[in-house]
Amino acid sequence: MARLRIKEILEQPAIGTEINVKGWVRAFRSNRFIQLSDGSTIHTLQAVLDFEQFEEAVLKKITTAAALSLTGTLIESQGSGQTVELQVAKIEVLGEAAPDDIQRTVMQPKKHSLEFLREQAHLRFRTNTFGAVFRIRHAVAYAIHKFFNDKGFYYIHTPIITGSDAEGAGEMFRVSTLDPKNPPLNEDGSVNFNEDFFGKQVNLTVSGQLEAELAALALGQVYTFGPTFRAENSNTSRHLAEFWMVEPEVAFNDLNDNMDLTEEFLKYICSYVMQQCADDLKFLDDRDFSDQQSKPQAERNELRLTERLQFVANNPFKRITYTEAISILQNSTPYKKKKFKYEVEWGTDLQSEHERYLVEKEFKCPVIITDYPASFKAFYMRQNEDGKTVAAMDVLFPGIGEIVGGSQREERLDVLLEKCKAFNIHEEELWWYLETRKFGSVPHAGFGLGFERMIMFVTGMSNIRDVIPFPRTPQNAEF
Repeated sequence: MARLRIKEILEQPAIGTEINVKGWVRAFRSNRFIQLSDGSTIHTLQAVLDFEQFEEAVLKKITTAAALSLTGTLIESQGSGQTVELQVAKIEVLGEAAPDDIQRTVMQPKKHSLEFLREQAHLRFRTNTFGAVFRIRHAVAYAIHKFFNDKGFYYIHTPIITGSDAEGAGEMFRVSTLDPKNPPLNEDGSVNFNEDFFGKQVNLTVSGQLEAELAALALGQVYTFGPTFRAENSNTSRHLAEFWMVEPEVAFNDLNDNMDLTEEFLKYICSYVMQQCADDLKFLDDRDFSDQQSKPQAERNELRLTERLQFVANNPFKRITYTEAISILQNSTPYKKKKFKYEVEWGTDLQSEHERYLVEKEFKCPVIITDYPASFKAFYMRQNEDGKTVAAMDVLFPGIGEIVGGSQREERLDVLLEKCKAFNIHEEELWWYLETRKFGSVPHAGFGLGFERMIMFVTGMSNIRDVIPFPRTPQNAEF
């Protein structure tokens, strides 16, 4: 008999039919009622035993986290809390779980801290919270591919190992096969990377953008969706050493086109999650609301999780320049009362507290800030006519701050060469990137979405380590 998933059973209950279901025990009450989960849904299936029909040796093996195969008849539930239940005729214990072992894990039937759950990331998938988070993570990934596919984009796989630093920050992980204890040296004592596997120094990528630009200048519109790595020694709730990025690039687009695409894209994701993940979203909404009640009033989010998604999906994004943002912040009550931790002045990057003020207090809708000072933006961003700013954009969300960064790219070879000099980037390192500006260079634009930050927003999780299966952070590469 073919196994049915619990999600299928609950969505289309075939009352009176004999079915088989397999999963893990969430609870076993009174030697009679089993709550079974198979990961397909936040809900469990109640299975009812006539314990007199089964040997005591079998019943003793039915413990929390044990894996079972149950065959029986689906009937209307006689009790409250569920509409259908399985009247069990046959039990097969597929995998046992000793109660003593359960007591030291996250599978104890009680509430655990997120910190404890991170320590047992190999088991936290079994909890309701993380089951919901990772089902939604899948749904968002699918929505991203569907959005771009439906708009005629081509999916490009860009290198994970690279010899270039797309961001110019130098915070990269080196990849090498050289003996760390006895590497070959040059006459000046430096490591001779000519003898390394690739014949040069290479690193894990921080972005697929530069390579995506090359493809966009031939295929028209492309996107990447892959892992990226930053060797930034940061232990904040918003940073990971390994994370996923979505990076579309579109030939012939300017900054306004880029903003339009970004807004449409983010609205699509939020709408998709609300339509396709209703059960998981309701569970996380209730969880988020409970967590908010335990915070001081000033720190609470004014909107519930589902309302925040609706907030993005249903509101036009406000568009302002960086210069306008600085003026608004300097005239704000928190600035005048010295409530901001970080200074607000033209020429400095905005901090999360400034971004959240603009979104949550000033405009009460998502905000796109454009035309940042060139001094703290990447070399590839197009120089504006004022000579001081670049055609950059950041998208700010409630509760998150910056969620997307993008720009119109510098398509003028002479200007790009000057930018390389200003950023101390050697032309020979990026000869291939520069050469695309010699053969039919055109205006083009793109952006990068931090996938995990998007998952934080749609799930209401407050720490980025809780929206990726196995987080990689400073001093932590477990599992």
